[in-house]
Amino acid sequence: MTLEAQLKLSAFQGKILEAVATGSDFHSVADLLCREAEQIAPDAVCTIVRIENGLIRPVAAPSLPDSYAEALDGVPIGPEVGSCGAAAYFGEPVQTTDIDKDPKWQPYLGLIAPHRLKACWSSPIKTRDGRTVATFAFYFRENRGADDAEKELVKRCVHLCAIAFEYAEINAHNEYLAYSDQLTGIGNRRSFDTAFFDPELLSAPFGLLLIDIDNLKIVNDSLGHCAGDTQIASVAKRLAALAGKNNAFRLGGDEFAIICRGCKDHASLRQKAYMALDAVTQPIDTENGTLSPSVTIGGVLNGIDGTAPEQLRQNADMALYHAKQMRRGGYVQFDPSHKSTILRRIAESRDLLEALDEDRVIAFYQPVVSLETGRITGVEALARIRRPDGRIATASEFQMAFDDARNTSRLTAQMIDLAFNELRYWLDEGLPIEHVAINLATADFRPDDLEERLMSALERTGLSPHRLQLEVTETVLMEGHVAQPMANLRKRGVRVALDDFGTGFASLTHLLHFPVDVIKIDKSFVEKLMTDVPSAAIVEALADIARKTGLDVVAEGVETYAQAERLAELGCDFGQGYLFSRPVDAAAITDLLRTTLPVRDPAALQPRQKRA
Repeated sequence: MTLEAQLKLSAFQGKILEAVATGSDFHSVADLLCREAEQIAPDAVCTIVRIENGLIRPVAAPSLPDSYAEALDGVPIGPEVGSCGAAAYFGEPVQTTDIDKDPKWQPYLGLIAPHRLKACWSSPIKTRDGRTVATFAFYFRENRGADDAEKELVKRCVHLCAIAFEYAEINAHNEYLAYSDQLTGIGNRRSFDTAFFDPELLSAPFGLLLIDIDNLKIVNDSLGHCAGDTQIASVAKRLAALAGKNNAFRLGGDEFAIICRGCKDHASLRQKAYMALDAVTQPIDTENGTLSPSVTIGGVLNGIDGTAPEQLRQNADMALYHAKQMRRGGYVQFDPSHKSTILRRIAESRDLLEALDEDRVIAFYQPVVSLETGRITGVEALARIRRPDGRIATASEFQMAFDDARNTSRLTAQMIDLAFNELRYWLDEGLPIEHVAINLATADFRPDDLEERLMSALERTGLSPHRLQLEVTETVLMEGHVAQPMANLRKRGVRVALDDFGTGFASLTHLLHFPVDVIKIDKSFVEKLMTDVPSAAIVEALADIARKTGLDVVAEGVETYAQAERLAELGCDFGQGYLFSRPVDAAAITDLLRTTLPVRDPAALQPRQKRA
């Protein structure tokens, strides 16, 4: 091969590889490759066809009319189907030097004759795993085979086609992963956003249904996640069958969306919603038994319940939330009267769920200090969210999200992991700390696996149960199903604190029955401690009762030295508040612990005995 020929081939190869690398689709690369190959071999006519499910699908034939490709489209491959069909069938190159006399070409002579093509050399294009996915063909207008230069060109073309096809497959797979839900195969949230923000959709009448599977967590907890996944996949399949695959989306977890194109009024949308309810709630057979799915639906109409996509989505969220609160298992259309409260609750819930999904929930810690020694004895772990802009949001900014038990359970699980890992680090560093406190809500006791989850987390981190303090409010503790799990945990050595004492329904008499080890006096009493005699008397009485019954007392909201001194005089053991430290991140608490004077008596670091 001459130097000029080699340089042409190198330039050709570089041009095709550049097109592949810059993201050109397979059809564009194939067309470019054929045109460039015909420049190098001007006596040849190049074509590329794909093989899909055993059928020929023309891709590029720039020197032949469209009618030629249309005639071949959908022809099955086979040993007697021209050179390309045979090459694809056998997976080997097929060279025909005289088309008119070759039996494989006899059915297609009428197709080939108008173009005066006399010979054809077709080569299969294979992927690295051995699949024949396309063919590359050289046609000649005289009866001959390819010369050495043309053979080298074909070799390069086949190799480049294989590279281009594999890149196209990778890109298509990545596109599928980016826009499809892996469990169900329908569109994911990103796919929904693309469809929902399409100007063509927004300019036409349509309805939006948001659909939430009811009680999925119960299915997961009782029958296992495989059963839950089966239910999710079945719901998705039924919704896609009802609305069309391109109009049904899984937004995440147990939430789906349906775009109802052409829906002009609430009556039509309501009909669609009830059709979805009927379709989805049919029984599902699983390995563990039969499931009877239930879903709740909220809906909005474009042009009636909003026009901007963000507004429509928010209003649909509100309708769904209201349905889950007032008509679970049914359908509710958007009502503007519920907007303000629901909007805030939905926004907070979504913020929290997104923070959990994106690992933006962090733990801040506020120290509990001995009013006798000034030493930090423990810390309370408090949930915070790191906003996408970097700002730290306090729990009060997403308090309404806790109305959803799923949020509470996930948040508690995250806080347990964060706090236990941090406590393990502090103890390994030899820092003087006794315990970490975790707040629990009613939802944390459903399902009945709290004890198992906590013990598993303690075992994983090698922590003694005495290092954990669980904090519950009076309202939570008075729930009938909470007392027994708390009693079981106390038997294992976990300490229990009654938080915000004095603000709920409990009285001093109830302390005889509540399984607690610590009383945390609400800050409202501490605020009035120096000016209100009854508040001081209550604090003193609680401290006296606690001392006689083996309870520890922690005063919350301590902000001044005068308050701290007075609390110590009244017999209060510990204080917590801005005087000692605001809630701060783990690094700051670590610094505080490092600056604490060493304790000479090692016994002082042992957790105090809990109340019997």
